[in-house]
Amino acid sequence: MQSKELSNIELLKEIAELINEETDMEQMLQGALRKLLEGTIFETGWIFFINEKGKQELIVHENLPKSLEKNDCRHLQKGGCWCVSRYRNGELQKASNIIECQRIENAHKKDVNEEGITHHATVPLQSGQERFGLLNVATANTVRFDEGELALLESVAFQIGSAIKRILLTKQEQQVALVQERNRLARDLHDSVNQLLFSVTLTARGGVEMTDQVEVKDTFKEIQYLTQEALTEMRALIWQLRPKGLETGIIEGLKGYGDILGLSLSIKVKGVIQLPAKVEETLFRITQEALNNIRKHSGVLKAEIYMTVTTTDVLLVVKDEGCGFHMKDLKSLPSIGLQSMKDRANSIGGTVDWVTEVNKGTEILVRLPY
Repeated sequence: MQSKELSNIELLKEIAELINEETDMEQMLQGALRKLLEGTIFETGWIFFINEKGKQELIVHENLPKSLEKNDCRHLQKGGCWCVSRYRNGELQKASNIIECQRIENAHKKDVNEEGITHHATVPLQSGQERFGLLNVATANTVRFDEGELALLESVAFQIGSAIKRILLTKQEQQVALVQERNRLARDLHDSVNQLLFSVTLTARGGVEMTDQVEVKDTFKEIQYLTQEALTEMRALIWQLRPKGLETGIIEGLKGYGDILGLSLSIKVKGVIQLPAKVEETLFRITQEALNNIRKHSGVLKAEIYMTVTTTDVLLVVKDEGCGFHMKDLKSLPSIGLQSMKDRANSIGGTVDWVTEVNKGTEILVRLPY
């Protein structure tokens, strides 16, 4: 480990070099925190992200006392404390000493405080007026840090806040590029494959009219039917790549997708739909997959969608009264995309379950936190 005798300028330079090279958020934060602890009197630290609704999330930590690290950092993950409350109220503007820490006190009620950590300092992470969370640091047998140490903490927090903003902007640019690529692919599919399938449909229809031979006529009818099915699939794919109506809300987007598939949808909503973009897109994609399953496998053209929005979660049920299936047959039904739905939900901390029985329909149950 480095000696903790770096000058402030050297330390800030090393941290700047590290965080400017990193493109992964968690690795950047972990590396910056480790550098800070190696080059100062601070011995342990942790970083919270706090969203607009005040919900906190422990992102990284370094060299935690055993009492705080126990049970997957339970005392840091749950409950409230002075620093987070002050942050939420907009009262925490600079690096500050904490007189008491409820989290540390709760941790020490059940475990011996062998490391001597009782107090910590805290500083908000922000870039301009945009705030992201808190950086907390502590040292054994220390109840107060001096002004120079707090000033250094503020300088490091400023660097980290700027790096957070840079990485977020980079991700936004990547998202824009992804949307542009989806739009390009959708245009190409529409202009080439979609038009080609439409031409095949017209040719098959003409073939039916041009022959009196039953076998030939049936063959053309089969070609016409299969091509029409392929057209429906292609239009659905194009719509998934470049959904129309989603900009006016997820409900209108789902209605539009249902129309593309030829499904009659009954949609009921409880609560106000004001979801983060990532959650809304994930919910939309999962529901699309569920509707695809109904169109392909259920044998019915009707579905019911129930959405409930609470202060912490969005709950969704997609129900049909189709043929259903045996749960033991899941491995032989890879095309129904249930694993894809689970993966999408898991990526943002949500869950997907389903209830089904042969000839009694299927229910897809989705819960996504936000």
